[in-house]
Amino acid sequence: MKKFFYVFNIQYLGYRFHGWQKQPDVKTLHLMVDRTLNYILEGKPFKSLSSGRTDAMVSAECAAFELFLQEPIEDQEAFLELFNYNLPQDIRALSIREVDAKFNIINNSKIKEYLYLFTYGEKCHPFCAPIMTTILDDLDIELMKEGAKLFEGEHYVRSYCYKPTDNGIYTREILTCELVENTIYTANYFPEQSYILRVRGKGFMRNQIRLMMGTLIDLGKGKLTLEDIRVSLLPDSIVKMEYIAPASGLILNKIDFI
Repeated sequence: MKKFFYVFNIQYLGYRFHGWQKQPDVKTLHLMVDRTLNYILEGKPFKSLSSGRTDAMVSAECAAFELFLQEPIEDQEAFLELFNYNLPQDIRALSIREVDAKFNIINNSKIKEYLYLFTYGEKCHPFCAPIMTTILDDLDIELMKEGAKLFEGEHYVRSYCYKPTDNGIYTREILTCELVENTIYTANYFPEQSYILRVRGKGFMRNQIRLMMGTLIDLGKGKLTLEDIRVSLLPDSIVKMEYIAPASGLILNKIDFI
């Protein structure tokens, strides 16, 4: 039987979801996507597969999943419109494109870009909570910028993996890691100044970016030094970084298939 393959780009606010992956008795993004697809496909067989999983409360500007069907989508634009009409308001489908059987959304080489949005020094409006982390202590932002650059390049990053195992692959390359002022997200209830940690790479381990962000926050507070970060990235380092920054500040910004 011939099969048909489609890639969807979607965006979502992750604040009320327990991550992407389906889990018993909790509301997840994959559950809501599949529930909507099942409704608009009127019970016809299908399978959906994500390019990767996001954790609870993590949002996405542009995530991707592949849809496997036994019948073609005749009018892709109409299907996209119907999909959006039935999705909850905190999930939106951006695009649809047909691919061939050789395409594999998990194994195809890709670069992911994540943003971590944060501010410091003041209690913010509660509406900021879904996408921005607030650190009430003072932070040395210039020192944190220096620290972020230390992550760029190929390093041994076992210290930045949640519950690492003995057989994991911990030598990874980070293409970009920079801390900049936030000029992307604005709202009249946002603080006057906020910041973004921007990270690009081919693959990230569980909680890696949140552990990197937590390390930079501790650096900004004076709890760690630049040398502590350098040592944590040395081959076979056994340093354990323990502060995992809150999930709600993390945003999957885009996925580039290469």
